Amino acid sequence: MTLSHPTSHPTSHPTSHPTSRPTSGPAGGAPAARPVLLHLDSSATRGPASLTRRLTGRYAAAWRERHGSAGYRYRDLAATPVPPIGPGYAALGQRVERLGPAPLGLDGVSALVARPAAGGTGGTDETGGTGENSAAGADLEGPEDAADLRREWAMTRPLIEELHAADTLLLGVPMYNFSVPAALKAWIDRITLPGVHRDPRTGEGLLCHTHVVVVTARGGGYGPGSPRAACDFQEPYLRAYFTEHLAIAPERLSFVHAELTRAGDLPKLASFREAAAASLAAATARLAELAAR
Repeated sequence: MTLSHPTSHPTSHPTSHPTSRPTSGPAGGAPAARPVLLHLDSSATRGPASLTRRLTGRYAAAWRERHGSAGYRYRDLAATPVPPIGPGYAALGQRVERLGPAPLGLDGVSALVARPAAGGTGGTDETGGTGENSAAGADLEGPEDAADLRREWAMTRPLIEELHAADTLLLGVPMYNFSVPAALKAWIDRITLPGVHRDPRTGEGLLCHTHVVVVTARGGGYGPGSPRAACDFQEPYLRAYFTEHLAIAPERLSFVHAELTRAGDLPKLASFREAAAASLAAATARLAELAAR
């Protein structure tokens, strides 16, 4: 089975969101009439030279062949990076957390952004905002700070809505320095605002029915039992993030690993070329299986 990559993608900044799946309705609602796939690539390597791009491209092509292109959304997080969170975002997260554990929802956060801040003591438990304590009265107060908060929320809400609208999230994640690319981490930090991923009326997770497919490429071998298994901070981090922060059901979270990808060009890994080919074949077969479900 050969690998292929779509010849074109929709813009990496979608300007419209599917309407078939509510972005803030009850988590247990009826499935969308039109399936929606949100496809995110994060490799710094462009085009077919990137294995994760080739593999996610193959999954996306199979998905579109089955479901059509109307529900397909694509973002290239490396080519068009999500801006890192700033002071306004951190302050907003602290304000949301100080209101208590009940979820606000997107509209509730928008209402909070629209009204003046009340000073007070901060501090978070790192449930999605910042991990730093804010001094008494250190909340946003001046017009420039308020404008910064509005700018941060304007960059954040569309990304969260886009995620909530998806039935399936497809991620291309090369291993960088034992973990994930900074481009993906910026997206994660941006969408992880407290109080927006649970239904304000029921408290249920809005993503509990979402499928997540994580496609990784690792230059070496990091599988269970390998000498470098303890150096894998990629899958454990993403697994904890999606299941704990976003309440993705564990059975709806799939990891597909292509290992030893540098065996073909690094002399020190030449003896692992057969194992690398087997890993790639297994990853390709697994993606075909996942795309067909």
